Amino acid sequence: MKGDSAFRFVARGLAAVAALGLAGCQAPAPVDPAFLEFDPTTWEYVVGAGDSVNIFVWRNPEVSQTVSVRPDGRITTPLVEDVIATGKTPTQLAREMEQILSQYIKEPLVTVMMGGGAGPYDQQIRVLGEATNPQALSYRFGMTLLDLMIAVGGISDFAAGNRAVLVRAIDGKVMQTTVRLDDLIRDADISANVPMRPGDILIIPESWF
Repeated sequence: MKGDSAFRFVARGLAAVAALGLAGCQAPAPVDPAFLEFDPTTWEYVVGAGDSVNIFVWRNPEVSQTVSVRPDGRITTPLVEDVIATGKTPTQLAREMEQILSQYIKEPLVTVMMGGGAGPYDQQIRVLGEATNPQALSYRFGMTLLDLMIAVGGISDFAAGNRAVLVRAIDGKVMQTTVRLDDLIRDADISANVPMRPGDILIIPESWF
């Protein structure tokens, strides 16, 4: 299940960072610069539990409705029961709704519009450790490390910002590298800014002195 995959991804990332700490204060080995590159135009939002979706069926207002995605990932609308919505793009969900509704309506035309939500867990960005307000955030198109820091209120006075670790999964492989939060936030060094990617984990350690 996707939730289990997300949990394993987080656990592996935390374990990797913990191993670095046990080995001393050495930062992760440098990685290919392509690791820090991300084209947001290749990303598509997929529906997550708790999201609100607007189901519009052209010329059929009686079956058009705004519904919330249940914790089990399903939605229920008039004539359509228990359709799995999570993990699908709005367009994919619309095409599936059309197939089901075609049993009752001639050539239904469905549009699914997002009313709000955070997406599935495996596409959220998690900020752990010495952030002012550690939390999980929904990825937004074009989000960068600077945008993420603004969203969490920056780093605490006890943070070792330049030892922060970015954990990222690419093609099923978990990779990591350090990012320079002190340089970015306190020294306004924009060269330390990097694109974020859905599913990223940012771990900010505490300074040892």
